[in-house]
Amino acid sequence: MTRVRVGVVGAGVVGLSTAVCIAEALPFCSVTVLAEKFSPDTTSDGAAGILFANSFPDIPLERQRRWFKDSLDHLLSIAQSEQASEAGVLLTSGWQVFKEVPIEKKPFWSDLVIGFQLLTQDELGQLFPDHKFGQAFTTVKCECVPYLPWLEKRLRKAGGNMEQRKVRSLQELSHSYDVIVNCSGLGSKTLVGDDGMYPIRGQVLKMEAPWLKNFIRDGDGKTYIYPGIHSATVGGTRQEEDWRLEVDEGDREDMLARCIRLEPSLCKAKVLREWVGLRPGRKNPRVERDLVQLQGRQVPVVHNYGHGGSGVGIAWGTSMDALGLVKQCLHDMHLQAKL
Repeated sequence: MTRVRVGVVGAGVVGLSTAVCIAEALPFCSVTVLAEKFSPDTTSDGAAGILFANSFPDIPLERQRRWFKDSLDHLLSIAQSEQASEAGVLLTSGWQVFKEVPIEKKPFWSDLVIGFQLLTQDELGQLFPDHKFGQAFTTVKCECVPYLPWLEKRLRKAGGNMEQRKVRSLQELSHSYDVIVNCSGLGSKTLVGDDGMYPIRGQVLKMEAPWLKNFIRDGDGKTYIYPGIHSATVGGTRQEEDWRLEVDEGDREDMLARCIRLEPSLCKAKVLREWVGLRPGRKNPRVERDLVQLQGRQVPVVHNYGHGGSGVGIAWGTSMDALGLVKQCLHDMHLQAKL
């Protein structure tokens, strides 16, 4: 049987997850990941990688639930295996707290994480006296610095390849691949002309605070402390349409002050390094298939990008969807070949 050539553009958590899903499920496909940057130089490498879900306005809730559940189940199985330490996946417990009582007290993912419960007023008073509402739960933390190389190893084991190159246009790939999968994140703004893409600038600190065992996240998503294997990720910023990749000292002081208010012991923690990245902002993630005219022939293209700050949280789920779309493309190509 002739091997089907699949090119996956992008080597962040979404691109590698998608490539692994395709390579493992469809062994007759030759899967190549094409990217200018690989770990540890991707946007995903700076992510805190804690699993909970944001909601997107135009995606059916059932589909969002499936994306999150598939991702959580996938990472939970790794966290409970002998691969956990190499993959950088662990269970983590903590709190999400709010200065005002939210409209939605139980988010759509509350029954998918472990042990979700609301904090009592007594517990809030003891732990977070400045907040009016809180949730406690256990979820998974996926640290991309070890996780991406682990995924790459898994991809190679399934017969996939990695190629370092900057893809400036899908036209470049038209004769090399039968199916193209676009996981280029913010790069999709120029690669496929998606004007709905915009940067969401994130600045975080990696701090040495081994005494911290529980995560704390402010409900607005801007202030958080996520203890990890070697350091705590402390942040952050969510600056839309901001392309700056330099560390901003004002942002650093502001987020440190916010985080110390949540966790006073952080004032004794040592800053190990600082990181700035641009999340691939979009009103809704784009997970769909397309037929694109390239160099005089129609080439099926599957898109899987625009996850914003939810990349790690839903990457495996959207990759499973992308795999289903690739299967549909192959089915249609097979039918076309028969005609």
